[in-house]
Amino acid sequence: MKSTQTGDARTRAVIYCRISQDRTGAGLGVDRQREDCEALAERNGWEVIEVYVDNDVSAFSGKKRKDYERMLADLDDGKATVVIVWHTDRLHRSVLELEKYMNLCERRGVFTHTVQAGEIDLASPTGRMLARQLGIIARYESEHKGDRIARKRRQKAMAGEWAGGIRPFGWGVPTGETKRKLDRKTGDEIEVPELDMTKAVPEEAEALRFWTDEILSGASIRSLVQWCAHKGVLTTRGNAVSHTDMRDMLLRPRNAGIAVYKGEEVGRGKWEPIVDEAKYRAVVAILKDPGRRTTPGASPKWLGSLLYRCGRGDCTEYVFVTQSGGRRFPSYRCQTGHGGGRRAEVVDQYVEDTIVERLSRPDAHELLEPAPEGVNVAALQAEGEQIRARMRDLGGLFGAGQLELGPFTEGMEMARAQLDGVTRQLARAVTADPLAGLVGAPDVRAAWKALELDRKRSVLRALVEVTLKTPRPGRMPDGGYFDYDAVVFTWKRGQL
Repeated sequence: MKSTQTGDARTRAVIYCRISQDRTGAGLGVDRQREDCEALAERNGWEVIEVYVDNDVSAFSGKKRKDYERMLADLDDGKATVVIVWHTDRLHRSVLELEKYMNLCERRGVFTHTVQAGEIDLASPTGRMLARQLGIIARYESEHKGDRIARKRRQKAMAGEWAGGIRPFGWGVPTGETKRKLDRKTGDEIEVPELDMTKAVPEEAEALRFWTDEILSGASIRSLVQWCAHKGVLTTRGNAVSHTDMRDMLLRPRNAGIAVYKGEEVGRGKWEPIVDEAKYRAVVAILKDPGRRTTPGASPKWLGSLLYRCGRGDCTEYVFVTQSGGRRFPSYRCQTGHGGGRRAEVVDQYVEDTIVERLSRPDAHELLEPAPEGVNVAALQAEGEQIRARMRDLGGLFGAGQLELGPFTEGMEMARAQLDGVTRQLARAVTADPLAGLVGAPDVRAAWKALELDRKRSVLRALVEVTLKTPRPGRMPDGGYFDYDAVVFTWKRGQL
């Protein structure tokens, strides 16, 4: 197999181009590859019948390359006898992949020509040896490049710099400059605005602080998602904020000025935090609390749903609202079937009136939880940093083989337990009392009405337990039919 052209027949050739994050555009863009390959075909009198292109896909990563696989299938079907590439590293950076390609070429009589390295005769032992050597060199270059990139990213993270990716909500103020970036769809370079990732976007920073304070005051993630929909707040990708988006944004260490590398905190970042670290740690403790309901189902529509208790006989089940059984109005009942005649709107209104009346009294300030005594936030933060540094040191020693698995596991478990304790203490120090916005308000009723339902439910949880007893039949002394005495209040703070 010494020639790729026989007589006057035009040799059928295909071109394969691949670009893998060519940030500099140094001669490896798809258009440049194609032009050089087409010129080589023209010089040799070959007919190019197909061009295969894989954009921004590394041959070394092991990810599937759709056009490369399609080319192999076409070659196996006899579509062409010549493959043209810019360089052999555009085809393979995997020895196993190279062997498969060489077997196909030998079986189907396919030649490989490169713009940079000339013809690779895979039908001869010498050609196959050269191809393998080039593959080994390409793999070395990929591994070396990957190591350099990893070190650079770690250095940037340790320095508190932004390592790239999707812009995090809260940061990225345009500098007025632009930079060139690879378009992954086309393989072309495009101009994009340069962002200063150390500066906060004012309106987004304000939203992050508001969300943090709301969670610390007892609000739910669902209510914050609804707030975003009402205000028209979107993610940095331009999408509506989902439950997962909101949770991820609240749990991002960057909010508190903390740098992260490969999911681990590595120190302080070179940017001003948007959220106080103690508040951030408290939010993390709240959202990661194992006792917190993460799949609450449908949003509650009634104040006491699954908060009030049934008090009929020995029953203590939580009640919910139903309108089944032909009833004309929503009413509270429990899982065992107790209830049905206790109109939900009347019960809720009575409970709300009772709470507002209690919080309007002159001694209402006595209901507030006292600030935790002896909690030194700065000292707790320093202690937390020391524990995290110890965990990083343990990981480094274990990775270097200087620490056995047993001591490493024991040390990490102890450190995690200590860190959990620090986080809980920080949470106690900054978590807001749900009653704080009501006690002392000029108009408690107006302040109560302004609260979202989930905030009202937080106040109810903190202040009182409501039990619905069996109501008396007939008219009550006030002339109505609602038995107020069947609604029993057990105050968790103070007395009525």
